[in-house]
Amino acid sequence: MMTFVKNFKNDESGAVTVDWVVLTAAVVGLVIAAYGSIRDGAADMTANTGAFLGAQTVGAADFGTQAAGN
Repeated sequence: MMTFVKNFKNDESGAVTVDWVVLTAAVVGLVIAAYGSIRDGAADMTANTGAFLGAQTVGAADFGTQAAGN
């Protein structure tokens, strides 16, 4: 019985699993934190791009002057 207890105490095979679980949880936490930042930045850039493109005017006269080399 004492041999079993000593072997159980010295067995570290489960420690590797715990390490991977902790590392995976840390990576998931960082991804969630980064997602919030990226989402806000992408939404702002989309709004700014939409406002810029909405302010542009395109007409047949614009195409004619570009084709003529002016």
